[in-house]
Amino acid sequence: MIKITAVLIAVVGLMTFFFYETVPEPDITTTRGFEKLANLPNEVEESSGLVALPQQGLYLTHNDAGNKPYLYKLNEEGQLIETIKLDLKNKDWEDLTMDDQGNIYIADTGNNNNNRRDLAVFKLDLQRPERVQAIRYTYEDQQEFPPPKKERNFDSEASFWYGGAIYLVTKDRGRGETAKLYQLPDKPGQHQAKLIGRHALKTQVTGAAISPDGRTVALLGDEKLHLYTGFQEPATFYKGRHEEVELKKAGQTEGLTFRDNSTLIISSEGGSLYRYTL
Repeated sequence: MIKITAVLIAVVGLMTFFFYETVPEPDITTTRGFEKLANLPNEVEESSGLVALPQQGLYLTHNDAGNKPYLYKLNEEGQLIETIKLDLKNKDWEDLTMDDQGNIYIADTGNNNNNRRDLAVFKLDLQRPERVQAIRYTYEDQQEFPPPKKERNFDSEASFWYGGAIYLVTKDRGRGETAKLYQLPDKPGQHQAKLIGRHALKTQVTGAAISPDGRTVALLGDEKLHLYTGFQEPATFYKGRHEEVELKKAGQTEGLTFRDNSTLIISSEGGSLYRYTL
């Protein structure tokens, strides 16, 4: 009887050992290099766009649709440095970018219902903010306003400037599976945004940025950061190496900019400013 009991105990012990060895451990790792910098000032209720200024540690942001047409200059401690009031309407401002001459581009490109005919990117010099130039456009492949629900992929919340052109990345509201890339001249006037690529990405893109050296493109969406490297040119960044980074508990992140080639600054509509180090 004693021998039988000993054998049973041994068998139970072995079963317990193998059971615990085969059950996977939960993922409790955190994203390396991702940290919160500060809370945004009260004036920035819904940060939607973000761009790094030439002055180290200073940024511009703005609020989402329907808010005042103001640009807010702030630092990495979340302190409001200056409010720049513009003689525009914030119909649906979604992103900010800057060219190599220091011109700022405000993407009034939000198009939730895919029925807008007044899409624009506003270009200005911060030294003369009263002089705003409008880059108005339509999408070359949009024929209906709005198109059928599954074809609604003409909303853009993400843009970046490079080499004399503005690149717009769409937020696929139809199927949620394809980000389209359009190219737009950075000159004022009426233009057609040229469709130059499609990227299978099952997320709705909410922000974009390119590194100062032009070697890394970053996209935001669904508490995730998508990094692209190793491409031939920015116009085909989606053909490069794609890395996905989780931004756990970051909330609805919308603003994205490179501080330098290895550091991203991110803002959320929830009122936080983050840093991610590549």
